[in-house]
Amino acid sequence: MAKPVVRRTQEERTEETRTRLLEAALKVMQRRGYSGFRTAEVAAVAGVSRGAQLYHFPTKDDLVVATIEYAFSLAAAEGQRRAKRASSEIANPLDAIIEDSQAFFFGDYFFVALDVVMAAAKNKKVREKVFAISQASRVPVEQVWLEVLLKLGLPEDKAEDLLWVTVSIVRGLAIRSLWQNDRKRFDRVLDFWRDIFWDYVKQHASKPRAGGKELARRRRVGDVRKVG
Repeated sequence: MAKPVVRRTQEERTEETRTRLLEAALKVMQRRGYSGFRTAEVAAVAGVSRGAQLYHFPTKDDLVVATIEYAFSLAAAEGQRRAKRASSEIANPLDAIIEDSQAFFFGDYFFVALDVVMAAAKNKKVREKVFAISQASRVPVEQVWLEVLLKLGLPEDKAEDLLWVTVSIVRGLAIRSLWQNDRKRFDRVLDFWRDIFWDYVKQHASKPRAGGKELARRRRVGDVRKVG
């Protein structure tokens, strides 16, 4: 007996077409950059008509902004998962924060957004929307990381400063990779920051964290990255 055909609603078909266009636009943007981005190519890659594309995204700027928002929503969801998992499972929050920051800032989505911001220097509307999307996607992730650091017993302002510096270091290394992608040097810089980070925590934490004795022992022998 044949299975009954499940018919999709108009809303489901519309959402599917929109998602196909956004995924195709992301591929084209990764391949061509903002300056070489053409909406006709997006329609071809998505396998939809130009009319359907224009229905969803009437202008190139509409499609570009929606694509950045789509990419950052995917990155934010993954970042949230990592941060929430770290909150309960990971013994070394610094390495978890570094891992998350590297996944985002060394990933395609960040560089796509950076290319748009730089290439669209005269397009204030697009730049402002990309900045707003970046803030809306990353701030909630960093808020979860802040809560993780607070569990070390740090005052909120100290924890926030440590988070900002950690994220800024990784973001700076990602930008530097555009002209000097020296991963061994990057690792040395991050090792240097790990030492400073844990010394700072030791000075300013008001109470020991779970597993604090083991952390202190490993820090003394220079093996803090293996905690957990």
